[in-house]
Amino acid sequence: MTRGDFSKLIKFRLTFLVVFSASISFIIAAKANGSNTWGALYSSFMWENWGKLVIGGFLVTAAANCFNEVIEVDLDKLMKRTKDRPMPAGRMTTGQGLVLGLGMGMAGTYLLGSLNILTGLLSVFSILLYAFAYTPLKRKSPIAVFVGAIPGALPALIGYVAGQPHGRIDEIALILFSIQFIWQFVHFWAIAWVLDDDYKLAGFRLLPTQKRDRGSAVITVIFAVILVPVSLLPTIYGYGGYYVGGVSLICSLIFLWQAIGLLRTLEIKEARKLMFGSFFYLPVVQLMFLFDFIAK
Repeated sequence: MTRGDFSKLIKFRLTFLVVFSASISFIIAAKANGSNTWGALYSSFMWENWGKLVIGGFLVTAAANCFNEVIEVDLDKLMKRTKDRPMPAGRMTTGQGLVLGLGMGMAGTYLLGSLNILTGLLSVFSILLYAFAYTPLKRKSPIAVFVGAIPGALPALIGYVAGQPHGRIDEIALILFSIQFIWQFVHFWAIAWVLDDDYKLAGFRLLPTQKRDRGSAVITVIFAVILVPVSLLPTIYGYGGYYVGGVSLICSLIFLWQAIGLLRTLEIKEARKLMFGSFFYLPVVQLMFLFDFIAK
């Protein structure tokens, strides 16, 4: 197996974004715990914990993606965007993929669990929900998007819990989770709209109405509307100032305008704009919350 095959197997870009999200939450948690965040990160103890989070989070996410591909290997052969992955292309057996996934999952869970028990438990829950609930549901019902949004938002929660000495879930943790959770729906549906023809080859049902129609576009807009006040929760609850509130509001309104563009035209090119907008939205809002929070 080549380096490129391994990258495709673990969905490297997705895995990187997961670790990025968790890292931001980890630093916010360190500050919320009363540490001088930047000074704490220069200490060997914080570097060690952050390293465990990054490596453990990477391995756990890679394992979940690996299990997903083992389960869907026959379906991946049907879709243009996935047929060149190592297992459907025949460059790796499902047995090899399963062993690799188990190894990465156990190693990642051990590292995250060494930070605190709750972090380890959340990582196991994330793997199980993504690989064994979301994955089979994709062919049965659009409810799969709701189920998938939970493990999709858990990195923000896991990173925060990992940054707390005794591992706890507080108001800030729930805010971080909520923003990423609601964002997931618009993000998922934009991708599903763009790739609907390919998804249909495998029988995936991910659009709200299972079609590229006005109903699916309306529901996407509704969740983009919900994201506007949710993105302002850090400012509303006093954890972020007016800067993060202003940036979050602007980003959310641009995101909403892109969703309205999809509703207005029902065209794939508008869905693609919304999809790319979703790639920028989350890191910008998270980074702004981070910089604003640690500056307080």
